[in-house]
Formats: sequence, C-alpha cells, structure tokens
Amino acid sequence: MSDERVLAGSWRSRVMVQSRSLGVDLAVVQSYCELTKPRVVSLLIFTAMVGMMLASPAHMAAVHWSVILWANIGIALASGAAAAINHVVDRQIDGQMRRTHMRPLPNDAISVTGALIFATILMAVSGIVLTVFVNKLTAILTMAGLVGYAGIYTGFLKRRTPQNIVLGGAAGAIPPVLGWASVTGHAPLASWVLFLIIFLWTPAHFWPLAIYRRDDYARVGIPMMPVSRGVRHTSWLILAYTVGTVLATQLPYLVGMAGTPYLIGANILGAGFLYHALRLIYAPDRHNPMRMFGYSIVYLAALFAMLLADHYMVGL
Repeated sequence: MSDERVLAGSWRSRVMVQSRSLGVDLAVVQSYCELTKPRVVSLLIFTAMVGMMLASPAHMAAVHWSVILWANIGIALASGAAAAINHVVDRQIDGQMRRTHMRPLPNDAISVTGALIFATILMAVSGIVLTVFVNKLTAILTMAGLVGYAGIYTGFLKRRTPQNIVLGGAAGAIPPVLGWASVTGHAPLASWVLFLIIFLWTPAHFWPLAIYRRDDYARVGIPMMPVSRGVRHTSWLILAYTVGTVLATQLPYLVGMAGTPYLIGANILGAGFLYHALRLIYAPDRHNPMRMFGYSIVYLAALFAMLLADHYMVGL
C-alpha cells in the first residue's frame, strides 16, 4: 500500500514538473475552469440535449450528431462566458459570503483582467462556432441568454429586486430552445413548453437555497426574497411556483410531445416536489430548505430524462 502511495506521489510530481516545464500552472487552469461553473453548465447542456433529441425523429440514427456536437460546444462556451462574467461582477460580495469566499477572484487565484479576457474569448468562440457550424438563430438566442444572465440578471436585477431570480430565470430556461433550434433552425411552441417548465422551476429550486443562506445575502445587501419578504412568505411563493411547475409538466402530454409513461412519471416526481415544498411551510426546520434544493435538481434531471425516454419509446 505504501508503494502505491509512493508511485502515486511520484506520478503527481512528474505531472507537476512536466506542466511547469511547459509553462502551465495547473492551479491556474483549475481556477479558470471553476470560473465557468461546470456543474451548472452540465445541467444546461443536458436540458439543451433534451431539446435537440426531442426535435429529432424518434430514431437515434436520424439525429444530426455533428450539429449536436458543435451546438453543445457553442452553448457550453457561452454558458461558461456568462458564468465568468458573473464571477467578475460578484467578486466583492462573493468574498464576504461563506459559500463563495473561496472562488478564484475573491481568493486572488486569477486577476479580474484575466477573467474578463477569458470570458471574452469564450463568448467570441461560441458565437463563431454556432454561426458557422450550427445556425444563426441558435447563435442569436444563445447570445441573448448570455446577455440576460450576465448583464440583466447579474449586473442589474440581482441587486435591485427580490424578484431577481424570477425575472432572470429566463436565461437559465433557454437551453432546450437552443437545442431545438440547433437541429431544426426554428423554435416552435413545443420548445417553449420546455422553457416554461424550467422558468417556473427556477424560483422553486433557488429560493430554498436562498432561505438557507439568507444571512449571507443579508450581510452583503442582496435583496433575495427571504431577506426582503421573510422565510414564511418565500416558502409560500416556493409552493406556488412548485404547483406551477407541476402543472406545466402536464403540457408535454397535452400537446402531444409525450405519452402516458411520461405523464405517470412526471406526476410521481411532482408529488415529491410538492411534498418538499409543503414541508417548508408546515414542518419547517433548518435542513428542509437544502432537502428541497437537492430534490429540485434530481427532479428536473429525472423529468427531462423521462421525457426523452418516452419520446424514443414511442418511436420504437
């Protein structure tokens, strides 16, 4: 066992030496990667992929894999650029919050100038990739989403209204529309049904985290709903948006996008979502907000996975 540790340590040392010899600082590379919020981007790419696959005929061979590849690259780069700009704008408040004080900019791991140059490069490459290899509509909608998140939400709404996450949620809800547009060249009503589900889900997903971290937000003067209106009021709003989300998840069945298997699964997941929302009101404790937050991520991922599975089951 000790030999394995020695070998592992020797291997890491060789990697570090080789990276230094190439002029590469792995810690800096890791910091730039962190700027892109890769876990958030992965969920955005997943929902975009669902839009792509639903827009394609229900046969795997008919999916435009080259377009899907380039679209995912372009959307991921734009999402990373938006996240990096968010880091730059929020660097001062991030440094005062327990959840974010170790991010690259407050921690002086990279410079503000470096972060801005990095974001600009990602944004430019994204625009080129989507315009040249996908289509102009996808490029335009993607850039609109980037401006919505990095400019309108982060730069303006976040600091001015407790409805910030509602109004800014459109940027996070756009990926399925981008995915659909990337393989068809247009954005029909069905793609906006997916947008609506995520748009309504976003406050129910984020506000529980805001409840849990309300002291942090209050400390830095960010008027998140629990800070401005209180936990009880926010909990009722979470329930309202949860109900709205569950109702919106019926639309894929009603408009013919999905069949009965999806509907059954969506309602089972929805019952769990409502259960967690109700517990915030009727069984409040310090852990329930994070349980709701965690379940909301599983909920959206499972819901879209079932939508996709139903689509291809129907096509078999």
